[in-house]
Amino acid sequence: MFKNTQSRYGIVSIALHWLSAIAVLVLFALGVWMVELTYYSPWYKQAPDLHKSIGVLLLVATLCRLLWRGFNPAPKALTEHKKWEQVSAAIVHRLLYLLLIAILITGYLISTADGRAIGVFSLVELPSLGRLFEGQADIAGWLHQYLAYGFIALVSLHALGAIKHHLIDRDATLKRMLNIKETQ
Repeated sequence: MFKNTQSRYGIVSIALHWLSAIAVLVLFALGVWMVELTYYSPWYKQAPDLHKSIGVLLLVATLCRLLWRGFNPAPKALTEHKKWEQVSAAIVHRLLYLLLIAILITGYLISTADGRAIGVFSLVELPSLGRLFEGQADIAGWLHQYLAYGFIALVSLHALGAIKHHLIDRDATLKRMLNIKETQ
């Protein structure tokens, strides 16, 4: 139930997946919106603080997810999946993790370039390592933005693949991540 089996994802994997998905979509929308705010907007300071707080929580969730995945392997591929689907799914999943971690690291580098810690909902602070290289905030900001756009494109491909498996192939790919049992 909690752990993955050879044929299904467990509740922990499912919860971490969907919480991460929601956080990513919220962070992307918030990020796109907040960069257009003017100094006089009441959200000018609040939106970035919210973005950073959710980002730190996503970092923690991602580390937990990777740790959980290390001790609790994903279910085996469905027998009806073609080899190219299995290979492309593995590549996309690895790229998703790689891009997500890169986005989270660049976000940290932007936020802490001036030496200030990142406040997480005013409850705890993630300390700063300070400026590690010249132009850190600008370089990390540029990377953060373009990695985020690339990540969302890959997330869209991932979602389209799940929808394709559900609607066209009519297999259990999506049902396994929703914890819906197959009816025969």
